[in-house]
Amino acid sequence: MTTSTGVRVGSTGRPVEATTPPSGSARGAADRGRSRRIPGLDGLRAVAILAVLAYHLNASWLPGGFLGVDVFFVVSGFLITTLLVRERQSTGRIAFGSFWLRRARRLVPALVLTVAVSVLIARVVSSDLLVQAGRQVFGAVTFSTNWVEISAGSSYFDATAPQLFMNFWSLAVEEQFYLVWPLVTLLLVRLARPQMRAMTALAIAAVSTAAMALLFTPGGDGTRVYYGTDTHVMGLMLGASLAFAWTSPALALRVRPSAWGAASPFAVPVAAVALVTLLFVLDEERVATFRGGIALASVATAVLVAGLLDRTGSRVAWWQRLADHRVLTWIGVRSYAIYLWHWPVILLVAGDLPSVPGTSEHLLTRAWCVLVTVALADLTHRFVETPFRRLGFAGVGRLVVDRTVSWSVGARRAVVATATVTGLVMALVVITAPAQSETARMLEANAALAAGDSPPPAPSRTAVVGTSASDPGASNTGPASVGSKAGTPPGAAAGMWAMPAGREIDGYGDSMMVGSVHALDYYFPGIRMDAKSNRRWSDGLAAVKARGSDNRRAVVLAFGTNAGVQVDDAEAVISALGPRRMIVLVNFMGPFSRIADDNAKLAALDTEHDNVVVADWAGAVRNHPEQLQSDRIHPSLKGSHLFAKVVRQAFADLSEQHTGTKVALKDLPMP
Repeated sequence: MTTSTGVRVGSTGRPVEATTPPSGSARGAADRGRSRRIPGLDGLRAVAILAVLAYHLNASWLPGGFLGVDVFFVVSGFLITTLLVRERQSTGRIAFGSFWLRRARRLVPALVLTVAVSVLIARVVSSDLLVQAGRQVFGAVTFSTNWVEISAGSSYFDATAPQLFMNFWSLAVEEQFYLVWPLVTLLLVRLARPQMRAMTALAIAAVSTAAMALLFTPGGDGTRVYYGTDTHVMGLMLGASLAFAWTSPALALRVRPSAWGAASPFAVPVAAVALVTLLFVLDEERVATFRGGIALASVATAVLVAGLLDRTGSRVAWWQRLADHRVLTWIGVRSYAIYLWHWPVILLVAGDLPSVPGTSEHLLTRAWCVLVTVALADLTHRFVETPFRRLGFAGVGRLVVDRTVSWSVGARRAVVATATVTGLVMALVVITAPAQSETARMLEANAALAAGDSPPPAPSRTAVVGTSASDPGASNTGPASVGSKAGTPPGAAAGMWAMPAGREIDGYGDSMMVGSVHALDYYFPGIRMDAKSNRRWSDGLAAVKARGSDNRRAVVLAFGTNAGVQVDDAEAVISALGPRRMIVLVNFMGPFSRIADDNAKLAALDTEHDNVVVADWAGAVRNHPEQLQSDRIHPSLKGSHLFAKVVRQAFADLSEQHTGTKVALKDLPMP
C-alpha cells in the first residue's frame, strides 16, 4: 500500500540494481522511471484500493472487498524485502536508519495531514465522529491503531460509533512489519541460504494463518484475528518469500509461472479468477474468511505478482499490459493517499448528507465520496507525498523557508499564527471529544427500561392506538382466547386476529428494540419488552422458552442486527410461540453486505407462516435517512417513532389479512 520499489526489471525478467539518481530535474526523471521498474504492480495496487473503496462505500457491492488490504500486504512484503536484499547484495549492509527514515518520509506527512483535517471537519459535522478521538489519534500517529483498538474492545465489522481512523489498522500492521522485518532479513541473509530464507517466510505465513483460524470463534466478532499483527501477517510473509526467491539467481527462474510446466498457461488466469471470486463470495461473517480465505487471497495475489515479474524480452502478455494501463497506474501511484482519505471522507459525507442503500441519494452521495477522495488524494500526492519523498524533511523545510523569505513580516506572522491557532484548536477538539456516541448513550439509557428494571407505564396514558370492528381493548393479556385460523368461527376469528393493545404484546429484541423502547411504549402502552444489545436469534429462542406459556398473544421479534438471520433459530422461535399468536418480525437496514439476504429470509418466514408478518423497517427508513443515528443502523429519537409505527402497521396488516376488517390507526403526535 505504501511502498515504492527500488528495483527494476531487465529484459531477461531478472532484477537489475537501481542506481542512485542525480539531483534536480534529472532526479525527477529518474524518479519517474523508477515508478515503472516493475510494470503492473501499480495496477495491482489500483485493484486493491478499488476493492477496499467499494467495500467501504457499500459492503453489498463487494462483500469481500476488504481483501484488498491483503493484496496490499503481499505487494508491500515483496517490495520491501526485495529492497532490503538488494541493498545487502550491493553494499554489504542494510542501513536501518536510512530505511526507516525513508519509510517515515513516505508515510508520516500525508497521514498527519489527513488526521488533522479530518478531526477539524468532523467537529463541525458531528461530534459522534470524534468519539474517543484521543485514542484514535494516538493510534494513528504511533502506527499502533490495531493493538490500541484491540485493547479497547473495538470492532472493525460492527461499530456502534464509526471510528474516523478505523482504516489505519492496516497501516499499523505494515509499519510494525517495517520496524521488525529489516532486522530479520539481515539475519536470514547472513545465516541462511536463499531457499531457507524463502521457506522461513512461508513458515511464518503458515503459522499466522493457523493462528487466525484457531483464535477465530465462529459466530463471534473477528476483529482480534483481523487486526492482530500476529494473525494477519501471512500476506506480508508470502510477498517476502517471493522476494527472497526472486532475488536469488538460483531460485528466480522457479518463481516464474512460465516455468511451471503444465500449469504455466493457467496459473495467472486461475489466480485472477480466484481472487475476484473471493472478493465477491467472502464476507466478514463467513468462517471460511478467517479459516483460509484471507490466506488464499494472499496466495492468489502472490501468483499475480510472480506473473507480473515473468517477462522475457519484449514479450508482454495482454493481462500484463492491462495491469500497466495508465489509468490503473495513476490510481495505484495514489493508492496510499486514497486509502488514507477514503474512510474519513465517507463518514464525513454520510454525516452531512445522510442516505441509505437502495436510493438514488445514496448513489449520488457515494459518487461524491469518490470524487472528494480522489481529489484530496491527488493533491496530497502532488504537494505532500512527492516533496517529502524527494526532498526529505530538511529539504521541505528549506523549500518552505526559501518560498516565504520574500514575504512581508506581517504575512509570515499571519501564517505562524494560523498554524498555531489550528494546532491549539485541534488539541482542544481532541481533549473535549466525547467518550460515547449519541447512539451508545441512548442505548445505555434505554437498557434498564428494556430489561424491565423500570416500573410499568402508567395506565392513564393513551391506551388505544388503533381501532377495529372487534375493539380489542387491552384486557386480554394471554393467548387463551386465541385459536388457529383453520375451522374457527367468524366471531372467534375476529378476537384472535384483532389489533392487539399494548398489554397484549411482548417484545423481544436486540439494540434496535433497545433504541426504540420509549417509542414502542408510547404507541403500545403496557407492552412488555425483553431487549438487550448484541442479541442473536438463538438468544431470542432462549428468552421465549424461558417465558413459556406466559407469552402474550402478540409478539414482536427484532433480532440479528449484528449477526444476521439464522433461519433454523428463527424457525425455532416461531415454533416455540406457536400458531396461536400474532408474530411481527422486524427487518433490517444497515451498512452490511448481508442485508438483502437477511431480509429475504425474513420475507420467506412471513410467507411460510400464516400468523407471521414482516414489519418493513428497511422500506420505511429508506426514505428517511435523517432518522438514523450516525452509525447508519440505529434509529434516532424521531426514527424510533418511525420504527414503532412500522411495527404497529404490521400488526394492523396481519389483523386485516385474517379478519378482512381494515384497522384505523390514529396518527399520534411526537411527545
